[in-house]
Amino acid sequence: MMKFFHNKGIYISMNLCKNAGICGGCYYQGTEYSEELQKKEQGVRDLLDPVIRTPYLFEEIIPSPKELYYRNKMEFTFGDSEKDGPLTLGLHQKHSFFNIINAEDCQITDPDVGAIVKTTREYFAGREITYYHKKSHAGYLRHLLVRRAVKTGEILVDLVTTTTWDLAMRTPVSEEAYEARQKELLAWFEQRYSKKVRERKTVPTPDRYTMTRPDEEEDQVLEGWKNALLQLKEEGIVSGTFSGILHTKNDDLADVIKDQGTDILYGQSYFYEEILGLRFRITPFSFFQTNSLGAERLYDKVRSYAGFEDLQKEGRKPVIYDLYSGTGTITQLMSSVASLAVGVEIVEEAVEAARENAKLNGIENCDFIAGDVLKVITEGGKLQKEDGSIEDAPRPDLIILDPPRDGIHPKALQKIIQYNVDRLVYVACKPKSLARDLVP
Repeated sequence: MMKFFHNKGIYISMNLCKNAGICGGCYYQGTEYSEELQKKEQGVRDLLDPVIRTPYLFEEIIPSPKELYYRNKMEFTFGDSEKDGPLTLGLHQKHSFFNIINAEDCQITDPDVGAIVKTTREYFAGREITYYHKKSHAGYLRHLLVRRAVKTGEILVDLVTTTTWDLAMRTPVSEEAYEARQKELLAWFEQRYSKKVRERKTVPTPDRYTMTRPDEEEDQVLEGWKNALLQLKEEGIVSGTFSGILHTKNDDLADVIKDQGTDILYGQSYFYEEILGLRFRITPFSFFQTNSLGAERLYDKVRSYAGFEDLQKEGRKPVIYDLYSGTGTITQLMSSVASLAVGVEIVEEAVEAARENAKLNGIENCDFIAGDVLKVITEGGKLQKEDGSIEDAPRPDLIILDPPRDGIHPKALQKIIQYNVDRLVYVACKPKSLARDLVP
């Protein structure tokens, strides 16, 4: 619990995580939620007012049902917070590309996730397992991906590492070797810089550790880690249930989670979450709204704007297009009032997941096109049926747009407008892109 005076002179008492002020996330931490919403509303108004030239209705922001512990997905990075310091597992320190601060007390995700992060860090730190260094591109541990469903309580954990087990153990260098390296760096420093420049710079210090191959085999260490996580459930430390524990390999130089091969250490490679009565199968890297309860409010509002209740009463069955459909959540939620609901998505993995989820929910009037939206609506969409046959997609009566953060390609936007549908709903995750796309 921290107590402080707000900048308006109002005395506030609230819970802040121990990383408040140094963590690169949670920009609004320390701000009352009502005030945060007011600031965000004003920010959106400032973007929309200059581009909407006619009177329009601006509805109040719909708040998240939960202010804390709401995220169903977190990606954590292995590293350290000081040179030669102990292993850390968490989030980037504010204004730092290299420093990683421990984040098991993070308050935006379920406490189960914090327990998993803490156990993982302590397990590998106890074995002196190395983390992947961004400068030298050497080391083993890279990321920990944790997804926990709010409705079902299922947990999916994925450890992301390199394949360099030969460099997976941190071993202290001898004092003699350290001093010899120190002399080498000093000689390089004096040769590299003039006396005037040297006065402004600091002589680099050598590493006190080197990377070697652990005594244990990789499979043994991973097995021990898996068992340490499962022990959390047995001891009642986590309330959720592990659906899968995975190990993903990634030797790509970029500091992103990339799947170059995944092994299942326990359970399965997916988990289930429920949204507005439908059940969705989610894989480690598939897109799904990170706030499950907030997503329900979002999708309920989308259905409202699309005239969902009116369509139910009237019994009309329009053709609905869900463009940039991702894993088909909106497509399926609109299917009960459609003759056909068509999702268009460029990521093939997401399209396959959408098809599987539609089958899981017993929805037969959903279909999905894997392709770029501009190309699909320019050349005409093709639907592949279960028997393998191909047919042309019918013209839409209603369109829902849910584009990525960069918004919609101008040419695609013109084609979408040319459909001249009665209703078009735009779901924007970046208001700046929405404002740009509204300009004629």
